[in-house]
Amino acid sequence: MLRKRLRARGFVLLAALAAVLAACGSADADVRGSDVGANGEQAAETGTGAVAQAMELVPLRVGGIEIQVEIADDADERQRGLMYRESLEENQGMLFVYPEQRILGFWMRNTLIPLDIAYIDRDGRIVDIQQMEPQTTETHDSAAPAMYALEMNQGWFEANGIRIGDLIEF
Repeated sequence: MLRKRLRARGFVLLAALAAVLAACGSADADVRGSDVGANGEQAAETGTGAVAQAMELVPLRVGGIEIQVEIADDADERQRGLMYRESLEENQGMLFVYPEQRILGFWMRNTLIPLDIAYIDRDGRIVDIQQMEPQTTETHDSAAPAMYALEMNQGWFEANGIRIGDLIEF
């Protein structure tokens, strides 16, 4: 299903990655927040302050655990992220998709809930996991180049034994 949705949105490379990961039987995930550019400049804030509407949920597996994620794969969706949300259901998150691998940076301005972010490289491997506190402008840069970021409720990765080096399963 994810491959079909990503192909429909023009993500041939991500669809190919999903096929490779599925064939290899990989497992694991990560992502979240308002994007900060590679040069450290914070992205322009979007939204009116109103509660953001949830997007379509797509299933992924992280460490053998099925989660449901919203896909943020364009600049507006990535900038808005989970801003203005008052809660996030258990085992739900947001997967941020970028067109190329690079150092990613996220902040929590206008984000009301504490989150964890996992940065993921082009091969689907988690390269960094960080905790982020709500309503701050502190930038959380990935420890290594990443193409994806997965945001989940704070403490989710630790509670589920998800670690750096684990894989996402599409």
